[in-house]
Amino acid sequence: MRYTTGTCGFSSDTPCVITLGKFDGLHRGHKKLLERVVDIAGERKLTSVMFTFEVSPYTLTQDNRHRVLLTNAERCQMLEQTDLDWLIECPFDEHMMHMEAEEFVREILVKRLKAACLVIGPDFRFGHNRAGDAVLLEHMGREYGFSVEVLSKEMYGNQEISSTLVRDCILRGNMEMAADMLGYPYFFYGKIIHGRHIGRTLGLPTTNLKADENKVLPPFGVYATRSSIGEMEFGGVTNIGVKPTVQEKFVGIETHLFSCNLNLYGDMQKVELMHFQRAERKFASLEELKRQILADGKDARSVLQKLKAM
Repeated sequence: MRYTTGTCGFSSDTPCVITLGKFDGLHRGHKKLLERVVDIAGERKLTSVMFTFEVSPYTLTQDNRHRVLLTNAERCQMLEQTDLDWLIECPFDEHMMHMEAEEFVREILVKRLKAACLVIGPDFRFGHNRAGDAVLLEHMGREYGFSVEVLSKEMYGNQEISSTLVRDCILRGNMEMAADMLGYPYFFYGKIIHGRHIGRTLGLPTTNLKADENKVLPPFGVYATRSSIGEMEFGGVTNIGVKPTVQEKFVGIETHLFSCNLNLYGDMQKVELMHFQRAERKFASLEELKRQILADGKDARSVLQKLKAM
């Protein structure tokens, strides 16, 4: 997959089938658009494109409502596993921010990307003051020779799947519902770092990740998790938070991996949150903390076993 980010200087030599949007989370609704774009491009031997905007970390706040479900790197990594030809993350600079919808169509979609077909959701808006919509695209498509397909929303029961709805589920700790709408368990991905080695002192070694400051954080607490490290997979129990018993200074993702005593420092770990078990709390002693970790681990094993049987 071709990946363009950090520049507006992109162009295509061949006609493109394009889907446009924020694509935060790559949930089931986004995948519906993606699959249709790839199918059309394959049938017509064109280039499949996902167009989105690069979100600068400096524009994000510490408010969970403005954090992302996937970092740009995670989204790119997931799309690498699909048949998409080209991911474009266009900088949202002053010029782009004030570009009128008609100019965006002419300069970006027609001139640079040679749009042959656009695939969008029913609520897609673009251009200055969000003035552009499907009606405008269909009108300009007749003038410039591209077609427009508007796909219906994917549903979860009687609710339309959206990044906002997924985010709300995660903020409530409803990881199962979030996973159903995403099409995969919500996860954190990063390099395993050294912690305070308290888990190892207790005879319960753990891996530690530092939470990406741009990602949506679920409630601080304990989760039944599934981890991937290279080709290895482990069940586990994970604490997300600041570990009040030992007063950590940053939000961490600390995981006790079942049946694992390997030296994993420096390896990349993906931690999938399968089920929220309890809120984070402070313990009176390390011995009390150990007893609780063992109890949490037992509960997590039971949860993971049930999920495996489903």
